[in-house]
Parts: sequence; C-alpha cells; structure tokens
Amino acid sequence: MARKVSAWVGWIWFAGLIMLSSGVFNLLSGIYAVGARDVGVVEVGTQILLLDVNSWGWVHIVIGALLILVALCLLAGQAWARIAAVVVVGLNMVTQFVYLPLTPWWSIVVIALDMVVLWALIVHGEEAEKVS
Repeated sequence: MARKVSAWVGWIWFAGLIMLSSGVFNLLSGIYAVGARDVGVVEVGTQILLLDVNSWGWVHIVIGALLILVALCLLAGQAWARIAAVVVVGLNMVTQFVYLPLTPWWSIVVIALDMVVLWALIVHGEEAEKVS
C-alpha cells in the first residue's frame, strides 16, 4: 500500500539541490582562492581588516565538500543527513558572513538561500522522513 506524500517534501528536494549547488560554488571559489594567494584589504570605519584569502579558500573547500556530501545523502533519503545538513548550512552561513566584506552581494544571496534551506529542513524535514 503506497503512502500519501505531502507536497512539502519538495522543499527537502529544494534544500538538497541548493546545498549541492552551493557546495560546488564553494568548492570552486575555494580552489580559486587557494591558487590566487591574495590578501583582502577592507576598510571598516577607521580600521583596516586584512583577510588571508588563501586560508579562507581552504575553509571554503572543506565546507563545499561537506555541503556536497551531506546534500547527496539528504537527496538519497538518509534520516541523519537532515541534522547534518542543518549544522553544515549553519557553518556555511558563518563563513559567508565573515567573507561579507570581500564579496558583499554574493554573501548576502548565499546567506538568504541558506536561511530558506534551514527553514525547509527544520519545518518540513519530518515529512520527508515519513516517506522514507
């Protein structure tokens, strides 16, 4: 007997696909940052903030790989992946917040998408577990 699937399960698929694409972009930007060997200089009021782009590139590579791995597990229907996704997406939001002075528009878009992904995972995640 087939179970009735709620339309809200689509939000979990949306979350997984956004995580997958965000992970790919993080991975690519991290690889670029590691190869660039630049230092970001940002003026904050009367102070200057120096950001080692190379180090943050490695952070983006690790977060990107985690996003891809957890997104694939989430799309495969693994129950534990929902909790792991909340943690990894939260970490991605923090890294984007730190990277905000260097790439403000990109970071704002990613933070906004991460908020929607968190909403989908937290509010509608139980319905996806009922289907599995």
